Amino acid sequence: TDRWSRAGAAHATIYPYGPFTAGDGKTVMLSVQNEREWQGFCTRFLGRPDLAEHPDFRGNAQRDRHRDTLGPLIAARFAELTGDEAVALLARIPVASARVNSVHEVWRHPQLAARQRWHRVGTPVGPLPALAPPGPTGAAPRMDPVPDVGEHTDAVLAELGFSAEEITGLRQEGAV
Repeated sequence: TDRWSRAGAAHATIYPYGPFTAGDGKTVMLSVQNEREWQGFCTRFLGRPDLAEHPDFRGNAQRDRHRDTLGPLIAARFAELTGDEAVALLARIPVASARVNSVHEVWRHPQLAARQRWHRVGTPVGPLPALAPPGPTGAAPRMDPVPDVGEHTDAVLAELGFSAEEITGLRQEGAV
């Protein structure tokens, strides 16, 4: 494996760490971070206690070095489970893991509604739902309308030092 290739959500030096696809197509993020977790992962998730002491996988450096061999074993086990089943099983080990939500699932997540994170903002095509910016939830967040294309062009150009005549000239030239 090229050490400097793009790794996406996988970790460059910790293995197993990153996304795995469950049998129902759901993605589960997993992070085995120490030998206690590795033992539990092999025994209670993979059902392969022999892998915990296998010389190719003893210690993170060895697991990382042999990720091309270990990865398919892990992927095969994930393929036998749904995303929810995998997360529940991993939680009992325990190892850090979570099912990755689709944008649609995040959009409909009940916690966002319960915490009143959804607001409506004005746009040129009408009001749309928008998530409040992160941070404290005590005060109502500032959620200004989305500007139309070019709505603030003159003000921005004036702020940059362009005169009214220069702005008119830019408009006549089709530059803005």
